[in-house]
Amino acid sequence: MKNKVKILREQKNLTQAELAENSGLSLRTIQRIESGSVMKGFTLKAVAKALHTEPEELFFNEEKSMNVDRAKLINFSALCGLIIPFGGVIFPLILTLKTKDETNKLLGKEIVSFQIVLAVFTSVLLMVTPFVQKSLSIKFPLFIVVLVLFISIKLLVILKNGVSLGKNGSLVIRLKNSVL
Repeated sequence: MKNKVKILREQKNLTQAELAENSGLSLRTIQRIESGSVMKGFTLKAVAKALHTEPEELFFNEEKSMNVDRAKLINFSALCGLIIPFGGVIFPLILTLKTKDETNKLLGKEIVSFQIVLAVFTSVLLMVTPFVQKSLSIKFPLFIVVLVLFISIKLLVILKNGVSLGKNGSLVIRLKNSVL
């Protein structure tokens, strides 16, 4: 059985260090728990108490852990950004906001956060490229390189995260700190 300590910790806006302090456990123990170590006895009760929940709530049912269909839909809806400007942010955001399941909502927020950063970064690069092209006297339209790079990164991220969601119900490529 997989645990959902990380999801509950992030929902409560706690760092691993804060959870360790609140539970009376070491930071390394919290890291092990979040990476999949099995909790028993005192550790299980201490983490549950620190997260203000029951010990049973710290584990996924096998059915529940694989129910990330909505997160897959949110992830693949980011492909709209290839056709509609900022569609890669707008459509996943709408789907995330309408999601009721907390696990899928958290995954959706992580997907949208990455798409926001990618869109802003690409927009800034597209604004800067004409000036760089002029100052370096480059004849080839530099913005095409930025667009191809943007499309490649977006496709890579969406495909890798889609495969990861299908296999283990989590994202491989995401930001350390959520924008949302």
